[in-house]
Amino acid sequence: MQVLQSPSLRASPPNPLRKHSNRQSHQIANARPTRKQHFIAASAAVSAPKRETDPNKRVVITGTGLVSVFGNDVDAYYEKLLAGESGISNIDRFDASKFPTRFGGQIRGFSSEGYIDGKNDRRQDDCLKYCIVAGKKALESADLGGDKLNKIDKIRAGVLVGTGMGGLTVFSDGVQALIEKGHRRITPFFIPYAITNMGSALLAIDLGLMGPNYSISTACATSNYCFYAAANHIRRGEADMMLAGGTEAAIIPIGLGGFVACRALSQRNDDPKTASRPWDKDRDGFVMGEGAGVLVMESLEHALKRGAPIIAEYLGGAINCDAYHMTDPRSDGLGVSSCIERCLEDAGVSPEEVNYINAHATSTLAGDLAEINAIKKVFKNTSEIKINATKSMIGHCLGAAGGLEAIATVKAITTGWLHPSINQFNPEPAVDFDTVANVKKQHEVNVAISNSFGFGGHNSVVAFSAFTP
Repeated sequence: MQVLQSPSLRASPPNPLRKHSNRQSHQIANARPTRKQHFIAASAAVSAPKRETDPNKRVVITGTGLVSVFGNDVDAYYEKLLAGESGISNIDRFDASKFPTRFGGQIRGFSSEGYIDGKNDRRQDDCLKYCIVAGKKALESADLGGDKLNKIDKIRAGVLVGTGMGGLTVFSDGVQALIEKGHRRITPFFIPYAITNMGSALLAIDLGLMGPNYSISTACATSNYCFYAAANHIRRGEADMMLAGGTEAAIIPIGLGGFVACRALSQRNDDPKTASRPWDKDRDGFVMGEGAGVLVMESLEHALKRGAPIIAEYLGGAINCDAYHMTDPRSDGLGVSSCIERCLEDAGVSPEEVNYINAHATSTLAGDLAEINAIKKVFKNTSEIKINATKSMIGHCLGAAGGLEAIATVKAITTGWLHPSINQFNPEPAVDFDTVANVKKQHEVNVAISNSFGFGGHNSVVAFSAFTP
């Protein structure tokens, strides 16, 4: 999440096994312009690396679940994105009137009913609740809700949901209790609910999943790191299925104040809905968001055996470090460009096969152009690539960003529609891509990549495509 604002600063058809909603079916019913034959010919002309063919090592996506500023339903979430609706508004969870930034992608009306019992709902940090609800909804999407989960071998099913900040509300409340009332008034849940691994742990405890279980915390690259690690557990034969993604709930006074202190946030208080404007010349920082995004990832062999609804395929990923600065991106883009190259190598994909990028694109002065420059190093011909910014509508959800953006990427693959990058008023000349500016577009996705970068120079890229048997 390179954000510090300093003066120095295959064309594949939708999966036939996936049932579309009526709205989606209406959207893709008409014949869409396709460049499938072009991509097949172009790909054939390039000696692409060989993709994985072993059904025990191919990793497919069979379920998606989320908690977002647009609600907890995946289809409704993507409909809002396609409509170009902004989820950014003034913060009213606490008095933000004295902060220089007073808005964000605050979730309202969240309910865990049916997923978390009342006692735990009252005790748990929102970061944990978002994780549990998104994870269980992902399982429902994968036809593993309720007793159906007992049909799989739970010893070979794991959970890897990370977070950048952890249980920040519980932590903040604990510190306040210590200062104001002494150590005896600290809740016994302070440590368990604040540490970053507890989301994965509680989800596994609730569901009885005994496979690999931990969290990864690499700031805003967290979710993609989790996808990458989860897929490798499956490829190495250590798990048949993994719940993977990210969760975050940092829109509280200490979270907002911390990013204000970093000079990272937009201060466009007079017009919050247009504040997140990636690649626009007048961008002035990112907008905080929150939520959770979780994928059900399975080996193809396991998914076929249980008759799973296969949505898309995870082709590969990569992670690395800029080794340069805590918050600023490398000026030469080497970390990001090499991460993209390693992702394509892991996926068995040539650059020419990629025609959609869900960008990190946080709306920061340095980060947006650094990512674009790195992308140009890898993709010499950008004329066929469309690139968009989910954060323009939901804000930057920190450790959960990659999870929510992976779901948007998968929905682009299955629907044939790309959501717009909104607030594109005065674009940077260097961004010579089709950024799907302000209005959605039909586009058959051949191979998609999703980028996520975090404080510390953490880079991560994952690749998806439609599933082809």
